[in-house]
Amino acid sequence: MESNTGRVFIMDHPLIQHKLSIIRDKNTGVKEFREMISEIATLIAYEATRNLPLEETTVETPISPAKCYHLAGKKLAIVPILRAGLGMVDGVLTLIPAAKVGHIGLYRDHETLKPVKYYCKLPSDISEREVFVVDPMLATGGSAVDAINFIKEEGAVKITLMNIIAAPEGIAAVQAAHPDVDIYCATVDEKLNENGYIIPGLGDAGDRIFGTK
Repeated sequence: MESNTGRVFIMDHPLIQHKLSIIRDKNTGVKEFREMISEIATLIAYEATRNLPLEETTVETPISPAKCYHLAGKKLAIVPILRAGLGMVDGVLTLIPAAKVGHIGLYRDHETLKPVKYYCKLPSDISEREVFVVDPMLATGGSAVDAINFIKEEGAVKITLMNIIAAPEGIAAVQAAHPDVDIYCATVDEKLNENGYIIPGLGDAGDRIFGTK
């Protein structure tokens, strides 16, 4: 089951929590870490897409007609925040393979801790799509807030943020800037340290996904 407070949904499914313990472990290697990030993303996406609209249709089975349902409404888009967000894309595409994928590149200035944009490429019809922004870590929230700003500037209306580990400070920042955006995550950790890293967290997700630590 998942618990929710306001617009934050915390996934407490046993499989997610088990995989979360693996990616937290400093001894987990790059291959397993990357696999676990993708698998957790799939499981979170399962819940984050729970309220997608459906339309009734009729399908001919080998026996008789059957009343069925297929997805209706807006098409979907996945937008990872580079670079760590790339680690979640394949896991989400496992469930919604027809989704288009955009990319937003942001890095954090280590002195100001504020995000700096260096790349933004979104589907040309992003305004017609329901958008899932993905990033393993929600720390200060600055990158997520800016990424959602960029997407809204292109006309998108329905946006969901998917993270694996979130800090209370990051959640507060996103909710203050974008109260219309739902946040789905596997856990909310204690706080940020003086360097803006989540405690206990898992270190730098991008370095651990791509083996650059």
